[in-house]
Amino acid sequence: MRVFILTLLAMIAFAGNSLLCRLALKRTAIDAASFTFIRILSGAIALWLIVTICKGTSQKAGGWVSALALFAYAAAFSFAYISLSAGTGALLLFGAVQATMILWGLRTGERMRTRQWLGLALAVGGLVALLFPGLSAPPIDGALVMICAGIAWGFYSLRGKGAGDPVTTTAGNFLRAVVFAAGLSMVLLPWVKLDLAGAGYAILSGAIASGVGYVIWYSVLPELKAASAATVQLSVPVLAAAGGILFLGESITLRFLLASLAVLGGIALVVTENTQVVPPD
Repeated sequence: MRVFILTLLAMIAFAGNSLLCRLALKRTAIDAASFTFIRILSGAIALWLIVTICKGTSQKAGGWVSALALFAYAAAFSFAYISLSAGTGALLLFGAVQATMILWGLRTGERMRTRQWLGLALAVGGLVALLFPGLSAPPIDGALVMICAGIAWGFYSLRGKGAGDPVTTTAGNFLRAVVFAAGLSMVLLPWVKLDLAGAGYAILSGAIASGVGYVIWYSVLPELKAASAATVQLSVPVLAAAGGILFLGESITLRFLLASLAVLGGIALVVTENTQVVPPD
């Protein structure tokens, strides 16, 4: 029961990132660059406090390349949610992350069975169907930016495999990513729009949904089988879509439902045989 509750809390936190970002950019005046900076800064502070208090050390870990990938994900994530719904954005992000991990595995010599190839084709087909022009298609610019966010997060996750203590490493990468986020805000200073409510959502996204969410996930991850850890992540786009309906008044189209079944079902066929474990966001 403890493992179930902690896993559920982690998935809710990851889906919460999509809801908080969309809520801030849709309902408040804050701009995407400022949201990104506040989110990364608050996440860095929260993780630094957790590492210092719980582990009794402030030892720095991580690296600048990983921090740049983390920043690229967070920035693209924010700008994409200017136009995307919570569920659609989460589905595109999740699909791009998993596709990046799977394709990298193939490039480095991993082999997939026939069922996995069918799953990969089904997932890619679902994404193509979602983006195909039509009245219910998401804005193509926002969709492409979110796919870039997923690729960046996939790259970040690949670099983090075997990098030592994941919480300490993530804390170090967040601290370094603050520099890149501050640079983006300075470049876009003429377009900065600060909003108290929007800043509050960004702090919740960085400190709670990202910082605490990662700590919960990494604490329960050793107790999950690899296939279970990967498969449970399929719930994140579903939770984000449900949250979008409940809290943002977003609607779910038939195209989104069918694409979700194809993408999530296809990925499930792949990861239950050849798992890439990565915390989605």
